[in-house]
Formats: sequence, structure tokens, C-alpha cells
Amino acid sequence: MNVVPEKLKPDLAHAVRLEWWTLGWQISIVALMALVLGSSQAMKTAWIEDLLGLVPAIVFLLAVHFEHKAPSQKFPFGYTRVNSLAFLGAATVLGFMGLYLIYDSGSKLLAAEHPTLGPVHLFGQNIWIGWLMIAALLYSIVPPVILGRKKQPVARALADKVLHTDALMQKADWMTGAAGIVGILGVGFGFWWADSAAALLIAFDILHDGYRATRVAMAELIDGAPRKLGGPAISDDAKALRDHLAERFPGADVRLRETGRYIWAEVHGIPSPPDLAPKESYWAGDPEKSWRLAGLSFSP
Repeated sequence: MNVVPEKLKPDLAHAVRLEWWTLGWQISIVALMALVLGSSQAMKTAWIEDLLGLVPAIVFLLAVHFEHKAPSQKFPFGYTRVNSLAFLGAATVLGFMGLYLIYDSGSKLLAAEHPTLGPVHLFGQNIWIGWLMIAALLYSIVPPVILGRKKQPVARALADKVLHTDALMQKADWMTGAAGIVGILGVGFGFWWADSAAALLIAFDILHDGYRATRVAMAELIDGAPRKLGGPAISDDAKALRDHLAERFPGADVRLRETGRYIWAEVHGIPSPPDLAPKESYWAGDPEKSWRLAGLSFSP
């Protein structure tokens, strides 16, 4: 069973705490925005994206729960790949929701639907609902900015793509809030199209993040070479490991694959050497990340 090394357990515990904080803040944001949705397409899109912001945090916590379970008769290799499955789930939700929001916002823009943002009676006063929407959007910006910045270094330390995707989602959340404010102000100044245009811009950003993450997740699940955090390019750690093994075992075919945060190496074409050293000694990248090499096997 592969477990996070002792020195990284504080980082993993910190990541778990951040995700629980994320769930708490996101639920409060979703509840507040639901009270002031009105007929604004940008507000509706921002609300849906904030609702989606719950998905990466939930699947990360589920993955961590299952990842460290001991192998069983039915799952003899353990549950390390559950992290990859969680990553695919989060990425797929982002992608499909981006497509839906593009359709929804684009159709309303083409149909020239004019959103109605009238006054509401509050504390004995008539207040333009747009101000309430803007206040809710401002509230929705602050937690994602803080949480997203805190998650990025932890995701790099743990080589965790789910956590990294969640950090990107936090960035998309505050950008969505900012775009929503611009759209609502545009409607207030008489530019009816600003609302749907802002929603459409948000939707394309969601689709882009979902498409990029889905590519990496699918490559991981079909035993593709390890990818970088946040992109489809092969990771630097994988390149260094592959080159080192190819140099150490000339003529061999070196193959690398990734399961969650771990890398597995296979050396084909030569038998296992009699003086095989501990697998960590074959790691050629950052020594602090040698724990990522979960296994090394040889096939004559």
C-alpha cells in the first residue's frame, strides 16, 4: 500500500482542512446568492459555478478517505487510483457544465432577452436589486481568492491534481464574481446585452478549465505518461526519471504511468538486475519527491 510519507502528512492534513473550509464557505455563498438571483443571466451563471465549486472539494475528501485503505482480495492493488477517478469526475462536471452554460447564455443573447432588475422593499426602503446582487458577488469573491492561493503550494507538494483543479476552480469563482458585477452594472446603465455577455464569458472560462483537466484525467486513467499539474505536457519529474532509467539500463524500453499522485516505472527488454537498489535511488528529480516513485519492475 502506498501512503504519503510522514513528512508530507501535515500537508495532507492541511489540504483536508482547506477543503472543509471550502465546503463551508461555498455553501454560505450559494445560499446567499440564491436569495438575490433575480432574472440576471450573469448572476445565475455565477451561482451555478459556485455550486459546482463544491464538487472538487467533495471528491478530494472522498479520494483521501479511500486512498489509504489497505488492499483487499477484490482490490489487491489498493485504492491509489481513486484519486485519478476523482480527478476525472471533477473535470467532467466542469466541462459539461461549461457547455450547458454556453448554450443557455448564448441562446438568451441571440434572442435579445432583456433582464429585469427592479427594486425590492428592504428595511422600509426600495433598493435596486442590482446592489444586492453586487454585494453578494463581492462576498463570493473573497473566500476563493484566499483559499485558492493557499491550495496551490499544497497541491504542488502533494502532486495532487484534484487539489490543483480545485485551486483553479477557486480562481474561476472570483473571476466569475468580477465578471458578474460588470454585467449587472452594464444592465444598470442600460446595456441589456452586458448581462448575457458576461455570463457567456464565464461559461467559456469554465469550459476551458474543464476541457484541459479532462484531457489530463483521461490520459492518466489509460496509463498515459505522467502529466504536469494543470496541463497536458509530460511532467519534468517523469522526463528526468525516464532519461535516468534509459541511461542506467541501455537498450531498455522505459515506460512510466501515473496513478493519482504516484508514478510507476517499467523497464522492458532486460531482466531484473541481481544488485537492484532501493527504488528511491533511481529517482532523478527533486529528492524531496522521491516518494512519488511507487514501484519499479523489469520485464525481460
